[in-house]
Amino acid sequence: MLSRLRGAHRVWQVGRILLRYRLDELFVGTSLERRMALLRPLAPRPSAEVAAMSRGARLRLALQELGPIFVKFGQVLSTRRDIMPPDVADELAMLRDQVAPFDTATARRQIEDALGGPVDALFAAFDNEPLASASIAQVHAATLADGREVVVKVLRPDIHTRIQADITLMRTLAGLVEKHHPRAHRIRPNAVVDEIEATLQAELDLQREGANASVLSRHWQGSPDLYIPGIVWSHTRESVLTLERVRGIASDNIVALDAAGIDRRALAAKAVRVFYEQVFRDNFFHADAHAGNIWVDPDPSRATDPRFIALDFGIVGQLSPRDQYWLAENFMAIFRRDYRRIAELHLAAGWMPTHVRTEELEAAARAVCEPYFTRPLSEFSLGEVLLKLFRTAQRYELTLQPQLILMQKTLLNVEGLARLLDPDLDVWAVARPVLERILRERYSPARLRREFRRRLPELMSTAPDMPRLVHAWLTQQVDGEHAVQLRSHDLAALARAANDTPRRIVRGVLGSGLLVGACVLFAFDANGPRWLDLPISAWATATGALLAFLGATRRSPPP
Repeated sequence: MLSRLRGAHRVWQVGRILLRYRLDELFVGTSLERRMALLRPLAPRPSAEVAAMSRGARLRLALQELGPIFVKFGQVLSTRRDIMPPDVADELAMLRDQVAPFDTATARRQIEDALGGPVDALFAAFDNEPLASASIAQVHAATLADGREVVVKVLRPDIHTRIQADITLMRTLAGLVEKHHPRAHRIRPNAVVDEIEATLQAELDLQREGANASVLSRHWQGSPDLYIPGIVWSHTRESVLTLERVRGIASDNIVALDAAGIDRRALAAKAVRVFYEQVFRDNFFHADAHAGNIWVDPDPSRATDPRFIALDFGIVGQLSPRDQYWLAENFMAIFRRDYRRIAELHLAAGWMPTHVRTEELEAAARAVCEPYFTRPLSEFSLGEVLLKLFRTAQRYELTLQPQLILMQKTLLNVEGLARLLDPDLDVWAVARPVLERILRERYSPARLRREFRRRLPELMSTAPDMPRLVHAWLTQQVDGEHAVQLRSHDLAALARAANDTPRRIVRGVLGSGLLVGACVLFAFDANGPRWLDLPISAWATATGALLAFLGATRRSPPP
């Protein structure tokens, strides 16, 4: 009963704040409009200053007043430019996650409970005044016994309980929007809350954040382009993260960068290159790359070749190998203005339903991309093009993984930062050679050979089952008993027309054996003649496998 009363009180608080900032207009045209009108006399009237503000500014201020979790909600919502109006997304992107710090005694107690010892024994010095305070945690400066300067990030007390309560409230509100808003199918409020909850849960595990930083550091170890602070694992737990203290200049502080003699043109180009290498070379990218989390090394010796310093690793992104490949190919198709290829890639990747006509999707891609090519190259934004392609494709029932949206949001952040540093930057000229080089390396014969070697044990472990599986598959196709519904009419017709089962089985089994043999030769035949850096014997065996499989699927001539 008490929890219900608290929940009702919180809902009332939210309603009053929404009305104070005139956000009841968000419900115009819905069945909730009349209910909000009934509550309006009970809420304070908006000031003239509030009434003059844009809807995005009023929403931003309302979220700030609602508390730290709603501020985080606004930050996450600002990244969903595929569903948010641009003016609202721009305002929400301005949210600064700065809240009042909690008391030092509580912070010290949290650290001691997590690390199992008194703060004075764990650290040679500990600054009771926090360096920064945010909705999830706050940060204190400290010194280890060996003299190393570190920062200690500690979660807010009862943060799990508070987040769970507000997530429950958000789900209630999302349910109302889902039920009453005429465009709920496009806004997908429940999916947005799912994404927010996943983001918050990831940020609540500081040991996971440390692991993210460790992986990034391994990818960029010794790099002149990006520096990741070291993690002090002995002083890190789920609720406490200790890492090397670094000093730098915020990447959007143009005055300070110029005063330090930093080459901003070189820095802008480096921002673009680092992003593409994180996404397509490492498949592990910093996904919260705003200026507060990306600093510049102030070392004077690096002024002409500046280095970024990354902070806050709670949100990172990865793509599946398939999405990574299809996305890279989409970028290359955009570079080449090959709209047919863009349409084919969206369909081949499984992002679009198969009933969508390629020609129709090609025309839509052309309508989105072509206007950008009339602009000066210094104004060309791949992030904007990708965003508009996603929005256009939604009309054709586009289905996207959240990580693709996360990547696109990060790309917009990086391009915005690069343009701030160098307004004349040609993002296209910087990005294209980087992506081409990465794709050449990733799909080179040498790389494929290494991949064969890595997967050979897996192939060999399944090889004994291949003849049986091929036999079963061919038999099912001939007898019409295969459980999978084939989408290709050609393959279905081929299966129905098959009338030479024994020959097909023999050829299929032979092809399977030759394919396994080709894999072995690709991996281990190092002494024979070679073509394209691969053994000719392996090429010949693979060709035999292909011919056997073709023979197994060829229609026999009538008797």
